[in-house]
Amino acid sequence: MNTLNSHLRLAAARLSPGRAVIGAMLLGPVAGAIIAFGAVAAEEPSGDVVNIDNFTYTPGEMTVSVGTTVKWLNRDDIPHTVAESNKLFRSKALDTDDSFSYTFTTAGTFNYFCGLHPHMTGKIIVKDKTS
Repeated sequence: MNTLNSHLRLAAARLSPGRAVIGAMLLGPVAGAIIAFGAVAAEEPSGDVVNIDNFTYTPGEMTVSVGTTVKWLNRDDIPHTVAESNKLFRSKALDTDDSFSYTFTTAGTFNYFCGLHPHMTGKIIVKDKTS
């Protein structure tokens, strides 16, 4: 970003005042778009998120502590669900960019699958915070 700013300053210095105003009017939206893109990129899921993409849960296995909320985010272009094998939780059909979250309150191993595509499976291992 600093490199972009220095290039913009050099270009503006070479312009007459009238051209500098026009340049600023044209480059303002570009700079705004770059800043907005950075803000959106900062919102990308991280941590306790399972992405659903290409008929796969990623990561396929995750270890978390009791009290953790895990979020499943559908990045695929078709609907999927998240259903725990022992019916502890089940999401609605998640369209593209929809998500489902569940907070794990007990330790254990929780296997889950997509109710629409049962070959898609995953596992959450929940450990006590003292473990």
